[in-house]
Amino acid sequence: MVEDSEEFRKFICSTLGERPELQIVGEDTDGLQALQRADELQPDLILLDIRLPSLNGIEVARQILKLSPKSKILFVSQESSTDVVREALGTGAHGYVVKTDAGGELLIGVSSVLRGDQFVSRRFAGHDFVGASDAVASLEFRTQSAFEPLRLNMKIARRHEVGFYPDDASLLVDVTQFIGTALQAGHGAIVVATESHQNSLLPRLQTHAVDIAAAIEQGRYISVDAADALSAFMINRMPDPARFLKLFGDLIVTVAKAAKGEQARVAVFGEGVQLLWAQGNAEAAIRVERLTNRIAKAYDVDILCDYCMGTVQGGMDSHVFQRICEEHSAVYSR
Repeated sequence: MVEDSEEFRKFICSTLGERPELQIVGEDTDGLQALQRADELQPDLILLDIRLPSLNGIEVARQILKLSPKSKILFVSQESSTDVVREALGTGAHGYVVKTDAGGELLIGVSSVLRGDQFVSRRFAGHDFVGASDAVASLEFRTQSAFEPLRLNMKIARRHEVGFYPDDASLLVDVTQFIGTALQAGHGAIVVATESHQNSLLPRLQTHAVDIAAAIEQGRYISVDAADALSAFMINRMPDPARFLKLFGDLIVTVAKAAKGEQARVAVFGEGVQLLWAQGNAEAAIRVERLTNRIAKAYDVDILCDYCMGTVQGGMDSHVFQRICEEHSAVYSR
C-alpha cells in the first residue's frame, strides 16, 4: 500500500481486514520508497495513490511494473478526471478507485484486479478505458494551500457531555452514534482515542451508512491516538493550558474548514481523560475537563468524553465522580 495519508491508510487496513485471505506486507508514504519496497517484496497487488511525495503515482506505476512485472496495480486516488484515469490505466495498472467511492468499491476492486480483470469506479460507467494510452501528457499535482483561520463564535450554547460505561462494547455503541450522526449531517469529527478503539470505530461507522472513506478524504474526519495527544500537552503529570488549547484549537479549525457549511459543527470524542484517570491521575483528568470547557465555549463543537469504569479495579471514587460530573453539561451512564 502506497498512501501518504495516515487516516486513509487506517481506513484501507480496516477494510482489507474484513478479508482474512488478504495480507498487507508493506506500507509506504513516498513514491521513491515504494519503488524500493516493490523491488524487494514483489507483491501480488499494490494499492497506489497518485499524489505522493518525491514521485507521483503515475510515474511510480510505470517504474514498478519494470521492477516487479507480476505485480498488479490498483490506483486508489482522489483524482476523478477521466484524463487522469486514462493515464493511470495506461501505465499497465489493472484498476482505479476514487477515494470517495472506496467504502463500497475497494474490496470489489481488489478482488477483480487479483483475478486479472480491469476495475474502474462505477462513476466512470460509459467511458471506454480499454487500451488507454501511456502517451497522455504527465500531470502536475499540487498540494492545496494551508487552511485559513476560523473565526470563533463566543455565543454558542455549550455542549460538553460525559458518558460512564461498564465496558468497551457499550462505549463503542454510543461513540458510533455520536460521530456517525455528525458525519451524516455533513459536519466534521475528531476522535481522540486508543488505537484499538480507533480501529474498531471505522468499520462500525461504515456499517451505519457513513461513507467514512469520503469523510477522511475530505478532511472532515481526523483521528488522533489518545496517548500521543497526552504526551503533546502534559508537563509534570498535569496539562499545560497553552499546549492543550493550541493542539485542539488547531484540530478543530482544520476539520471545521473542511466541513465548510455555514451551520457546520465539529463533533469531538476524547478519552484522554479516561487514560489519566486509569493511571491514577484523576486531578489531571479534571483539569483537562475544565480546559475542554474553554474549547466548548470558543468553537462550534459538541464534545463527548468517556470513562470506562470496568478498566480500573474498585471503580471511581464518589468524590472524583461528582467533580467530573460538575464539569459537564450532561451525564450519561449505562
